[in-house]
Parts: sequence; C-alpha cells; structure tokens
Amino acid sequence: GNIYWTDHGFNLIEVARLNGSFRYVIISQGLDQPRSIAVHPEKGYLFWTEWGQTPCIGKAHLDGSEKVVLVSLGISWPNGISIDYEENKLYWCDARTDKIERIDLESGGNREIVLSGSNVDMFSVAVFGAYIYWSDR
Repeated sequence: GNIYWTDHGFNLIEVARLNGSFRYVIISQGLDQPRSIAVHPEKGYLFWTEWGQTPCIGKAHLDGSEKVVLVSLGISWPNGISIDYEENKLYWCDARTDKIERIDLESGGNREIVLSGSNVDMFSVAVFGAYIYWSDR
C-alpha cells in the first residue's frame, strides 16, 4: 500500500510506501497551499483541497497525471475532503463559508450543499455509510 500527503509549505503532493520507502513527489507544479487529500485506489484518483490565491478542489490520477480543477467558484477555505465510495461522491468542508458540500467525483457535477452552519470553522469531514462526521476548531 501507499500513503499520500500534501506539503503546503512547499506546494507538493507526495507518495511513499507505508514503510516510508520509495518516496517521491507526484505533483510539484500548479499547487498553491494544498491542505487535505483523499485517495480512491479502485478508480485510481487523487483529490485535494487548496487554500491559495485561487482556492479549489483538484483531481488527478494517482501518478499525478491529468490534473484538473473540479471546483473553483464559491469556495474559500476548503479544509477536509472525503470520498463516499458507495455513492461516488466527493465531500469537502469549508472553514470560511461554514458548509459541507458534495459533487460527483467523476464529473465534478451535481454540486450540493449538505450542511450549512454559522461560525462553525469546519476543519475535517468524513463520510461512512449514511453518516457524515465533521470536526471544528
């Protein structure tokens, strides 16, 4: 198995084996403060959030190829990101808009607000079955 992580100080996404060997950078260009990451090994996709000058949700293959932006409008501080493997949905939470939203993970379409609060400062989100879990500061 592999482990993927973001380094927002160096604007990188990296991968390594679980024991730390074979570490390498898979995306090193076009990132601006990547925050969170989610991996769909079966479909071979990698998703991440970015906080930079143009906040967004990105998608690429597990090797970093075919990088695309799925969401760039109406997003400010996207923090946590999670995959609903059964429904093929991608969820994220935004600390500035105080929302949890979701899209189709293949197309990026069918954007929906799942939860909207006020002064929540959402930090992470996880989806399991029919339940959504989140944390705030």
